[in-house]
Amino acid sequence: MTDLTTTYLGLTLKNPIVASASPLSKKIDSAKKLDEAGVSAIVMYSLFEEQIIHESLELDHFLTRGTDSFAEAMTYLPDSGSYATGPGKYLDHLNAVKKAVSVPVIGSLNGVSKGGWTKYARHIQDAGADALELNLYYVASDPNLTAVELEDAYAELVAEVKGSITIPLAVKLSPFFTSIPNVCKKLADAGADGLVLFNRFYQPDFDLDELDVVHTLHLSDSTDLNLPLRWISILYGKIKADLALTSGVHTAQDVIKSMMAGAQVTMLASELLANGTKRVPEVLSVMEAWMQEREYASVKQMQGSMSQQAVREPAAFERANYMKVLGSWRDLP
Repeated sequence: MTDLTTTYLGLTLKNPIVASASPLSKKIDSAKKLDEAGVSAIVMYSLFEEQIIHESLELDHFLTRGTDSFAEAMTYLPDSGSYATGPGKYLDHLNAVKKAVSVPVIGSLNGVSKGGWTKYARHIQDAGADALELNLYYVASDPNLTAVELEDAYAELVAEVKGSITIPLAVKLSPFFTSIPNVCKKLADAGADGLVLFNRFYQPDFDLDELDVVHTLHLSDSTDLNLPLRWISILYGKIKADLALTSGVHTAQDVIKSMMAGAQVTMLASELLANGTKRVPEVLSVMEAWMQEREYASVKQMQGSMSQQAVREPAAFERANYMKVLGSWRDLP
């Protein structure tokens, strides 16, 4: 019998497929379907910092510190669209989901600054969440804001949130850092129990007829896997935090690659939104058959087996790979 179990954030999970934060957790029925389909945990859709500030009228540290702050934060609040909900409603729904499913439920907070809103980390814990995912989604557009200032602010936030809860804390990051390993180390040192790589920023587009900025949503595909796959392979064994891979996980092969890179879990959203929860047992079945054919007894046996520290050519994850890819090009006849 192939052992698909893995551990993530101190939780023993029956397999490495976790339902990532998405609208699928907004309804009890769809959360139940995820559970019945075989996911090992569910990450709730996010409670946004802006929603909390709007409801409580609390102005946090970064929104009031003047020229030293994220200047545009005073006027720019991202459109949370279908995610919009009051904090109280979110907590009630999280509690209801927790009671309705048999798998761990991970709460999700989306924010970038310290302040009174971090008390909602405790409220999410009290509502029954088994862990908390902090989604650090901030688009730095102020030329006066340095990378060090932003990274230090992230680390301070993680430390403050971690200090306010007793459940495990994961941090979801974007890939837009000069030194991803250093940022990950800072966050792990600040108290992050896990790192989720990577968040996908939804880019604005222009409507040339209306001369307006429009918001577009493009689901991922398996080609998006390569970026987080590379960095998890590099980080495995170097950072004292669990690693979760998200973005581009659609097939059993994607899950297997993620495990071999060194991830504890993979997180699916786009595949489930596009093709339904029936994909979970299909992916698990193909994955288990692949493992049996190649005589892998467990997921844990695979984890990290293709990480940078395990492969014969570690430079393949670095600049040498770039040169090799360019050198492999052949002109068409």
